[in-house]
Amino acid sequence: MISAESAPDSVPRTPDDVPGWFWRTDQQVFGWLLDRQTAAGTSGDILELGTYLGRSAILLGSHLQSGETLTVCDLFDSDAPDDDNSAEMAMSYRGSLTRRAFEANYLAFHRHLPTVIQAPTSVLADGRISAGSCRFVHVDASHLYEHVAADIQVARAALAPDGLIALDDYRSEHTPGVAAAVWEAVFEHGLRPVCLTPEKFYGTWGDAEAVGRELRARDWRGEGYRMDEDTIADHPVHRLAWDEPPGPTPERSRRSTVRRLALDLLPPVATRAIRRRSARRRG
Repeated sequence: MISAESAPDSVPRTPDDVPGWFWRTDQQVFGWLLDRQTAAGTSGDILELGTYLGRSAILLGSHLQSGETLTVCDLFDSDAPDDDNSAEMAMSYRGSLTRRAFEANYLAFHRHLPTVIQAPTSVLADGRISAGSCRFVHVDASHLYEHVAADIQVARAALAPDGLIALDDYRSEHTPGVAAAVWEAVFEHGLRPVCLTPEKFYGTWGDAEAVGRELRARDWRGEGYRMDEDTIADHPVHRLAWDEPPGPTPERSRRSTVRRLALDLLPPVATRAIRRRSARRRG
């Protein structure tokens, strides 16, 4: 079993070796959106609220342009700000999520660390992230409604007019608070959906149609993805997913390995709950 203490000494050879839940489709969408911004001459900082052990932060750091900053905010091994958040941490992350592990993973792929804020994401409401300074924000911190709703407002203030937001776990059965906060932002606060994957919601408070047009221009289906179009809040939105071919594949092998490592890092109460959900799905 890999412990939190031993994890930093196991240097990942690829970002997929880092435990986490950041899969192929979202890796591609992140990269495509960030490359699109770079090609258009758009600059701005990148912000990640909730970074776990660094799997997505490593990709974000690879897309920084000259003069841009990546900031990550996470509790890591600090105490949670309230009882509900503390219970969430104890069930899912306590014992595996340490700043030391994150930094070791990140430095396996980059020469310098990002700006690290070890604190509840609520501290970012104090203005330390300049208004309109970011081109991309990834929100993957607490799954509690009140926290996610506040994180979305932090992201909105930080984003430039056409900046993009990615929100994790917007449709998982165990995260109804995220779904409530995300769709509230769409129907009450002007967030426009651009793309939906099985794990993440992508949107903007800017020109969603322009992003959608360029999204359609890439031959996702020719690359093996499924793409469908829907309409939400009078705006077109694309659903994108990757169907793994039958039989053993490197992607399936990596998922299995990362899942096993992540389960090893989690406390027993969390692993039992995850395995019970998996057994129900198989049944």
